Amino acid sequence: MTETEKLADIEAIKQAKARYWRGVDSGDGDLVRSILAEDCELDYHGCCRDPQTGVDHLPAMNMVLRGRASWLSDGMSKYGIVSVHQGHQSEIEITGPDTATGVWSFTDRMFFAPGGAFSGLTGYGFYHETYVKRDGSWQLKTTRITRIRVEVE
Repeated sequence: MTETEKLADIEAIKQAKARYWRGVDSGDGDLVRSILAEDCELDYHGCCRDPQTGVDHLPAMNMVLRGRASWLSDGMSKYGIVSVHQGHQSEIEITGPDTATGVWSFTDRMFFAPGGAFSGLTGYGFYHETYVKRDGSWQLKTTRITRIRVEVE
């Protein structure tokens, strides 16, 4: 693999991750599924737990989605949640001709319908991911979120 091919693959993975976050935030399940590997595993256990306090602000989110079809069509909007994700530094390593790993720093905000325990949640942390290249496109194979801080209001 040439350096140019490697850089092109890294950019393609960045574009796939950008589409993932846009699909999550806009409630576009078809868009999210379009970048998920058929046999993906998305582990959201502890995704809203504050490591400083140990409080899990959304225990219902503690799930593992297996397979592309497991992604909901309307995402979090079904539950009255509006999310806004901002991905930052990416550490992407091409590990083979059709495999890669990545760690993304990110911030997300979630806004909830009135009347709940809190109106908003801001989280800071990292996505730890693997990718596979199938039919010429990079797809998300696995993801796991670790948090460094969670704030609620």
